[in-house]
Amino acid sequence: MNEDQLEGKWKQVRGQFKQKYGNVTDDDTTYSEGKFDEMLGRLQEKTGRSKEELKKEIDKM
Repeated sequence: MNEDQLEGKWKQVRGQFKQKYGNVTDDDTTYSEGKFDEMLGRLQEKTGRSKEELKKEIDKM
């Protein structure tokens, strides 16, 4: 899955992430537009998970 596909997938699952990780805010998820890698960095900080783990989780949803 390339970065564009991941970004598209993210738009579908952002609500699920917000439910699963309560400290992820709208600001964190909307930050993803055009800056997917930077958004993953924010999620890494908030969730303590690696970029690869987060990409795999997004891909599963």
